[in-house]
Amino acid sequence: MKPQRILVVGLENEQDVVLVRQRARQVSSLLGFSQQDQVRIATAVSEVARACLQRASGRANFALRTDGVRQHLEVEVCPNASGTRAPAASGDGMAAAPELAIITAHRLMDACEVAEQEGGVKCVTMRKQLPAQPPIGAQQLAELTRQLAASPVANTYLEVQVQNQELLATLAELRERQEDLLSLTRELEDTNRGILALYAEIEDKAERLRRADEMKSRFLSNTSHELRTPLSSIRALAKLLLDRMDGELTVEQERQVQFISNAAEDLSELVNDLLDLAKIEAGKVEVQLAPVVVENMFRALKGMLRPLVDGANVELVFDTGGIMEPFDSDESKISQILRNFISNALKFTEHGAVTVRARLLADTDDIAFAVADTGIGISQENLQLIFEEFSQIEHPLQRKSKGTGLGLPLCRKLAELLGGRVEVESTPGQGSTFTLILPRHFPHAATSTDGIES
Repeated sequence: MKPQRILVVGLENEQDVVLVRQRARQVSSLLGFSQQDQVRIATAVSEVARACLQRASGRANFALRTDGVRQHLEVEVCPNASGTRAPAASGDGMAAAPELAIITAHRLMDACEVAEQEGGVKCVTMRKQLPAQPPIGAQQLAELTRQLAASPVANTYLEVQVQNQELLATLAELRERQEDLLSLTRELEDTNRGILALYAEIEDKAERLRRADEMKSRFLSNTSHELRTPLSSIRALAKLLLDRMDGELTVEQERQVQFISNAAEDLSELVNDLLDLAKIEAGKVEVQLAPVVVENMFRALKGMLRPLVDGANVELVFDTGGIMEPFDSDESKISQILRNFISNALKFTEHGAVTVRARLLADTDDIAFAVADTGIGISQENLQLIFEEFSQIEHPLQRKSKGTGLGLPLCRKLAELLGGRVEVESTPGQGSTFTLILPRHFPHAATSTDGIES
């Protein structure tokens, strides 16, 4: 929409710069701008007018521009095409306007544009959006123009007084803001001191946790080693008795010795898992890299786990997925993870099959080993619980097949040690799938001195 003219002020001498500043303040006041915005507008308009007058006489056009629902005060400062020029002037009109005036207008107004008009002169157009209020119509604009015509124009002395008052108001506002800034700075300093104290406390607790973790690992490692010798003796003696090396046993004696043997086996498994976890957490387990052939590893696992399979109800199936090329990893640790997955699947599968399948993941150059069963399954809320140490899910089959609750946490740590991860999917009543995903090329070379003792 074409701007609606409010006022035109001619620029012929320095007195007119004072006049255009006064008019800019009056117009912005009548349009509802705040005191600070009035000062900004008056300053921007007077600076550009002074720059224009240094080159040629001109004019300042005040208008109201409406763009949709937004209204702007628009001030156009334009030199006359045939205006009187200063003796040292050069260039055409505003083409040589001091850059500082344009920069000032950019900072104080919402928009500032320099455009070439007819006759080759260049004009500066400044805009400032009106405060939120009902739109100003033609009748209001006419009243505004009438008030401007009736408003007296102050002399230079009074204008200096007004500018001094504006400066004092601005300094007072700056002082208030400075005090607010100082208050905020003090508040931030107090907050920073609190944060530093909190960080110090957290670091102290983290250090204590680290020491406690080291002590726990050392305790578990030492205790596990100390328990192994008597446990081995108990298992050996129980086997001698069950093999009738010292004579026949009564039925009750055989039953009691079998209890002793089973308890020793369970405790030995717990000790081994504790020692494995302690070694991993202490960083004493390293990877023994070697080419791993999937078919050979599956053949060894099948022979090792055959005694656990209830052939009448559950079938154990291995599928190499056609993977013939060896990959670099630690076969003993992969076998330990898969043995745990398969033994758990066999424990909790009464009917159906346990399938061990290998497949290549071409998009990530990984290899995945999935152990899927048709057993009892796991609810969603328990999928993370099973990877916590000593955690077991309550189920009748769980009570029949006691475990240490350390197998799956150990599997996850071993997978991370091999540069891979463990994933699980399960539906209660339909079965579970545990997947070990490993890189086909080990992420970094590693030399090894100690493996995990079994």
